[in-house]
Amino acid sequence: MKIYIYYGGRGLMDDPTLYVINKMQEVLDELHVSVKRFNLYEAKNSITTLPQTLKEADGIILATTVEWYGIGGYMQQFLDSCWLYGDKEKISRTYMCPVVMSTTYGEREGKLNLSSAWEILGGLPCSGICGYIADTSVFETNEEYNKIIEKKAENMYRTINQKIASFPASNQAVKQMVSITQNVVLTPQESEQLSRYAADDSYVRRQKEDIQELTNFFRDMMDNDESEDGEEEYISDFKAHFVPQPGFKAVYKIQIEGKRKPLIIEINGAESKLYYGSVSFCDVEIQVKRETMDDIIYARMTFQRAFMGGAMKMKGDFRILRTLDQAFAFMEKAF
Repeated sequence: MKIYIYYGGRGLMDDPTLYVINKMQEVLDELHVSVKRFNLYEAKNSITTLPQTLKEADGIILATTVEWYGIGGYMQQFLDSCWLYGDKEKISRTYMCPVVMSTTYGEREGKLNLSSAWEILGGLPCSGICGYIADTSVFETNEEYNKIIEKKAENMYRTINQKIASFPASNQAVKQMVSITQNVVLTPQESEQLSRYAADDSYVRRQKEDIQELTNFFRDMMDNDESEDGEEEYISDFKAHFVPQPGFKAVYKIQIEGKRKPLIIEINGAESKLYYGSVSFCDVEIQVKRETMDDIIYARMTFQRAFMGGAMKMKGDFRILRTLDQAFAFMEKAF
């Protein structure tokens, strides 16, 4: 017979749960049971792989400590992994004994939570242990407590050895009626492989890198499509209305709604350069909606009036913004 212990506490020296499972392990060793313990706090980076170990066990002990509220994150993570990656068929034949000791309030609720979770997973219940222990020295002075622990370990051995049946639990029936069926049904072998991948940091890192590479690839494709279809939009209008500004030099960055890349306008006296792309420095940065840009192009609005009316956002020197209306005289050439 094999019984595995999954300890979800923090491993503190004065943890009463550690005393209880150590005592239970002594009794099970005397009964020639193969006992193996998994400290979840030591395996926190590979908890998703631990459901695989359930395949080898005839029974398990889920042990945790209520230090302030609930069964703790490590145990909850292990139960989540059992739900996601565990072999439900094997779990349905596995007995579980809950052990929940508390240094505060909530040990009974913790024990009930473990029992309910295991039954929802489809597993078989054993009578568990719960109690409030403020100081572990009480075990040394109270022999009756030790007898209770020994008796529980013997009862668990007897339950597993004799395969004692139990009545169906209502939460199993409710689960069958209302639980959401997963879209992808995995075989136990696929679940085991998936749990290994989920716990493999290097595999997860490679997957993230591959996703990022694909993201960049498709972004480049979309950028290429945009440059082919709309690379000249607005540029020809600006060039047609350009008025040289002797002695004036400035760079404008205009982010137009719906455009992936901003429109860059570089003015250097009698020359102007316009393109969609990026620039390391700009004197004025503008954010404008496409409708507002159309109003400016068709002489229904100026950059200055759009900013003053709240139709456009701007960062930079306002005087340089005013020069943009002078450099591209849409209003004057409209009449």
